[in-house]
Amino acid sequence: MRELILLPALARYSDVAFLLLRLLIGSFLIWGVWDNIASADRMREFAGFLAKFDFPLPELMAPLSVCVQFMIGVAFIFGVATRWAGLLCAINFIIAIVMVDRFGGIRGAFPALCLVSIGWVLATYGAGRFSIDASLARSRER
Repeated sequence: MRELILLPALARYSDVAFLLLRLLIGSFLIWGVWDNIASADRMREFAGFLAKFDFPLPELMAPLSVCVQFMIGVAFIFGVATRWAGLLCAINFIIAIVMVDRFGGIRGAFPALCLVSIGWVLATYGAGRFSIDASLARSRER
């Protein structure tokens, strides 16, 4: 009965689950900022959006935010510096909630809340076995 309730056999797939999570979220984060990277007009729009919500130095914060989010996405996909990327992801989306998404209520804040949670999970658990982080840890042990 305990096996039926706890499903311990699924634990053997946790590294695959972390890989899929990293690939999905990393791709989503890159996709979310790619238009700002590819178009100066879209970057200016984003800076205007930040100004509307009283972010300090929006012309500086827009490219910084885009760059950080892009780097987090790349780090998640490859599983490199995953704990740092997770921490930055959580911080980035906490700021998004405090500055913007709170005005949309729970429905408006929910995507950012999910990204805070995912960032925190990856910051605390790491990337899993299928990652550059794990390869570096294995080579360090040798």
